[in-house]
Order: sequence, then structure tokens, then C-alpha cells
Amino acid sequence: MSFGVYVHVPFCATRCGYCDFNTYTPSETESSYAAYLDSLEWELELAADKVGLAAETVFIGGGTPSLLGADGLGRILDGIRNTFGLAKDAEVTTESNPESTDPEYFEGLREAGFTRVSLGMQSASTPVLRVLDRRHTPGRAVEAAKEAKRAGFEHVNLDLIYGTPTETDDDVRKSLDAVLSADVDHVSAYSLIVEDGTAMARKIRSGQLPAPEEEVYADRYEIIAERLEGEGFDWYEVSNWAKPGGQCQHNLIYWRSGSWWGAGPGAHGTVERFRYFNVKRPEKYNMMLTDGVLPIDGSETISDGEYHFEQIMLGLRLREGIPREWVGSGGQGVVDKHVRGGVLAEENGRIFATASGRLLIDGVITDILAAE
Repeated sequence: MSFGVYVHVPFCATRCGYCDFNTYTPSETESSYAAYLDSLEWELELAADKVGLAAETVFIGGGTPSLLGADGLGRILDGIRNTFGLAKDAEVTTESNPESTDPEYFEGLREAGFTRVSLGMQSASTPVLRVLDRRHTPGRAVEAAKEAKRAGFEHVNLDLIYGTPTETDDDVRKSLDAVLSADVDHVSAYSLIVEDGTAMARKIRSGQLPAPEEEVYADRYEIIAERLEGEGFDWYEVSNWAKPGGQCQHNLIYWRSGSWWGAGPGAHGTVERFRYFNVKRPEKYNMMLTDGVLPIDGSETISDGEYHFEQIMLGLRLREGIPREWVGSGGQGVVDKHVRGGVLAEENGRIFATASGRLLIDGVITDILAAE
């Protein structure tokens, strides 16, 4: 089974109103980029000694990794290369915000050994970006994608968010037009989740913004799926589409219940049945690593039942589905019911969501697990 390394960069220039990730603006942390990079190298060294596996995929996320620049991200990749080691033809991805990139940045990433870039586009509508508190202009994500391709990146992803309060169907169609004009080979599209404690949640609670509606999410998903699949993209996970060869191998590790080391403040990791999460605050993260201690804040050994639950929950979101034999005897009748209803299909001993069943798959998963 593949092994990956995830690195969390906890820095952002500003905080988006919908985001509850473990990120910090300059006024919220005393940690410098340099201190973080030093600490990260120490974590990678300690972790590699513990795990003893070479990385087949690397994914640097956040936060805003592009704030570190190509040199900082190259230093992270060198740290992984010099500790875990990189497998031949490893997939190496970094997220980037369009507003903190330029042609020289992408050229620097290619020189450092990155093979894939994921750009946070969210929308091509100015009003929607304003509601999301995004700082980039509608056209910047497309321009950045084209710059990445000119720098030699074959694999470029654009992230979309749909269901934002005030968004219209036409806004979604405009975003899809922009995505297709960028000629990328991967698109992720996620429905907006309004998390408690965020600025957006407070605005919805006070009536400043309307609450998202499930029916709207479904309609927008169908618009996105129909357009992308009509333009040569295949869905391989409910919220992800790729052209041939464009699938994100690192994310497939997560969805196939594989193993990865998560490094950086607040990062989570799972290696076989060992699961852990790091301390969140960059200052404490730096302090623990200065003392030569892995910055783990909590850990557990995953039980057989928990592992089974996750295999079903994650695997049925994939187009490839899961072996039917994974489903316990109590859930077999539920599977039969959903196959008869056209929500699931079965082929060569595997069960998977049909094209129309994707909108209902979370409920199907719940039904199966409850029946077991």
C-alpha cells in the first residue's frame, strides 16, 4: 500500500470568513516562517526514524503554502527527500493561493521537484469571492493555472466551492467556463460547509447572510458534474474529477484508508493502525521540537471496527467502490435494496455509486453501517 507525507503550513495573510482550519495570520502567532521551517525539518527527521518508509506522494497544504515562496517549499521537499526519501516518480503537490504566485514561483517549484499544483479558485464571481472573504480577483486563478502549465506542470488542479450564500446558478456556470478555459486536468468541487465559530456562521446566525439549502447544493452539484463530464473529465471521487492520468494519488491514499505521516502544527497522520494529531499552536510546536520531542498531542490505535467503518465510509465515495465482501451480513440486504433502486451498482464483486447515486451516497453509507 502507498505511503505519503502531508505537511501542514499554518500561515495565512488574512482569515477567510468560512475557514476553520488550523491557520494563523501574522497578528495571531509569534512564530516566524524560519522558525517553522527549522522545526519542520526536526519533525521530519524524528518521524522518518520512527516510520522507515519512503514517500510515494507528498502533499503540502494549509493555510497558504505559497506564502513560503518556492525557496521555502523547496526546502520542505529537500527535508522530506533527505529523511523519508522519495520514491521514484513520486507525486509531489503543493496547494497555492493565486494571489501569492507568479511565473517565477511556478518555475522555482518545478526546479525544486514539484509535479503538481492545486490552486484555490473557489469561484469566478466577484460577489461570491467577496462573501467568502477571498482576496484574489476572479481571473487570477485561471491566469495562475496557465502560468503553472507554462512552467512545465502537467498536473494542475482548481478548487471550487459551491453553495455560497447569494451564489446563483449563473455564478456556477461562469466559474465552470473559467475552469475549462484554464485547460487543467483536475477539478475539485466541494459544497460550502458553514462551520461553527467562523465569521460566516455568525453572519448567517444574525441574518446578514441566508443559510445554504440542501436542494441548492444538489442542483449545483448536478450542474458541475454534467458540465465537467461533458468536457472529458471523469469523476473518481464524489467531489473530484480528472482527465486520464490526472487523479491525485496522495488523496487516494486517504480515501483508500492508507498510511501517511502528517507533519506541521495541527497535522493528523495515520500509519497502519497508529493515528495521531500534532499540537496546534506553532509556538508550542516549535518548542517541543527544539527539545527533540515529536509534537504529538494525542494518539490512538485504530480498532478493527473503526477501520472497517472508515473503509466503507471513504471507499464508497470512490468511483471504484469497495469489494462487496467488506460489508457485514447485516448490511447485505441494504446493499441489495440500493442496487435495485439504482443508487448502487455491482460488478465483478465490487459495489459502487451510480452516476445518479452520487448525491445520495452519504445516506447509503449511513444505512449500510447502521444495518451492520
